Amino acid sequence: MSGRPVALVTGGARRVGLAVCAALATAGCDIVVTTRGRGAPDAARAVQDAGGTLRVERVELGDLEGVSAFGARMARELARLDVLVHNASAYEADAGLVSADGGDGARAKRAQAERLMRINALGPMLLSAALAPRLNESTLPGGGAIVALADIHAMGRPRKGYCAYQMSKAALVEMVRSLARDLAPRVRVNGVAPGVVAWPEAGEEAERAFQERYVARVPLARAGRPEDAAEAVRWLAMEARYITGEIVRVDGGRWVG
Repeated sequence: MSGRPVALVTGGARRVGLAVCAALATAGCDIVVTTRGRGAPDAARAVQDAGGTLRVERVELGDLEGVSAFGARMARELARLDVLVHNASAYEADAGLVSADGGDGARAKRAQAERLMRINALGPMLLSAALAPRLNESTLPGGGAIVALADIHAMGRPRKGYCAYQMSKAALVEMVRSLARDLAPRVRVNGVAPGVVAWPEAGEEAERAFQERYVARVPLARAGRPEDAAEAVRWLAMEARYITGEIVRVDGGRWVG
């Protein structure tokens, strides 16, 4: 990579992660992106169009030992690291029902809850820990930065049927606040909590009727776009030099609507 600042974005191959890669590349960063697949062609085009370089790493965030090993390897191999964006996550409705006799429904729910906690909270915590020493060395004017993608519905606006997911994202929010204290003053840690900035591609939320009902409760009367969340990430990472421990809601006013 060049002498430009370096940002590592988990899950940066598509949707919001892709927009984050493009925004940070436009702000002058080279990008390391993680993906569960083998490539990130859209991210490569977006980063190269902005004059940056892209490095793709395949990582399974549910594998905590693998996450720790990946973080240690990046700490050794990267010439510098200035920004870490926790974008990758798993989003799904609750599995099976909890049964009094501990049957199949309870086992399915437990397995799902454990997996979501690994992907959405424990993986980001371990990756942050592994890379914090490199972020501490950042020469950006505001120091190193960690930005985590949270969710307004895990901050006091819970949705029915998403308990395991919302618990994992609530843990991520507390990670932001805790690490903001632990890593200060050289590393700022913040979060971006979208409402809807990219509709799910399948299930009830992909249906027009659901989307119309949701948008009807948004004061700005529209769903957001991936770029809306990405610009908040870029601002927190590159410009908000005196902000740490904060969660910025990007929801069109849904929180107050």
